[in-house]
Amino acid sequence: MSEQTPDPTTDATKDPADWVTGDEPMTGPQDSYLHTLAREAGEEVPEGLTKAQASEMIDRLQGETGRGAS
Repeated sequence: MSEQTPDPTTDATKDPADWVTGDEPMTGPQDSYLHTLAREAGEEVPEGLTKAQASEMIDRLQGETGRGAS
């Protein structure tokens, strides 16, 4: 089987900025994972992040730490 590139017009992934609940406080699992990634990257996690902000920071730190790479 060959791998196909996802079609951005049919991809169900939403930009965190477009999430209906994106302005809510980050979840417990986000907080825990974000602190793990930040510790590995030598960064601090700002207080009061929203779900959307936490998701964006997680994505960035996964790239920096190599976690979450397929």
